Amino acid sequence: MKILITGITGFVGSHLAEYLLNKNNIQVYGIIRWRSDTKNISHLRDKLILHEADMRDATSMRSAIESIMPDKIFHLAAQSFVGTSFHTPQETLTTNIIGQLNIFEAVRLLKINPFIQIAGSSESYGLVYENELPVRETNPFRPLSPYGVSKVAQDLLGYQYFKSYGLNIVRTRAFNHTGLRRGEPFVCSNFAKQIALIEKKKQKPMLYVGNLEAIRDFSDARDIVQAYWLALEKCKPGEAYNISQGKGHKIREVLDILLSFTDVKIQVQEDPKRLRPSDLPILVGDSTKFRAETGWQPQIPFETTLEDLLNWWRANV
Repeated sequence: MKILITGITGFVGSHLAEYLLNKNNIQVYGIIRWRSDTKNISHLRDKLILHEADMRDATSMRSAIESIMPDKIFHLAAQSFVGTSFHTPQETLTTNIIGQLNIFEAVRLLKINPFIQIAGSSESYGLVYENELPVRETNPFRPLSPYGVSKVAQDLLGYQYFKSYGLNIVRTRAFNHTGLRRGEPFVCSNFAKQIALIEKKKQKPMLYVGNLEAIRDFSDARDIVQAYWLALEKCKPGEAYNISQGKGHKIREVLDILLSFTDVKIQVQEDPKRLRPSDLPILVGDSTKFRAETGWQPQIPFETTLEDLLNWWRANV
């Protein structure tokens, strides 16, 4: 089975590649750009087949897909930083929407029909009211960031190509996930890196934070990639599925757990530059539909995820 991962050099892409390489009779392909940082997959390079292409360039994407002729595509590549999307809205919309469109068009024009998983996001739901919690797949979209808008467009584009052309597209909407190799801008990883720097006396004992009152539903990336695999094994094309723990954690709680793993005395200070123009107060998901169709159950406790993440930063700063 030939499986293509877009965004294979990223946080989740690298975990998905690891997961797939432990299965039998699978060849894993990845899309990289000429300037891609491949450190996340450096330990896997000899087991992967990588093709150079740019998601935003239709010609290079069609050429790559024609060369691979994949049986399954996991579409993870994106501009995925919510905060960055406020500063670069055009890049975010172009990369995320046009990049996905180029995959769909390549598949359609090549007259192939692989199963395609779209890595959507809970940010599509955006503003959620208290009486709507936990969030189900039927909840309205009220995105509060350019990133959220781009993920809504990706989600609906997937539905449209399923209905219009019969493409085997499964839309997943993962809630927050973290773990080792998570990018520095993301909150859990940012806190963990700061603690690691402070422990090594490379940063003064002051940890800078943004909004600590937001509530998020966190999963471990290793559980998420298993869910992505199950999405294409057992879910129905055309349908949308939440993937979540179903439990909310205040960002303040995340910080407290991470601080409990160190003996260093650390002060906490709010940094206005870390506050967003608009932020979602709470996002907790209901993944009943996905669990019923796949039997998925997350296995890794949140505390273990955070400790693994901190230890990863301790080894990498």
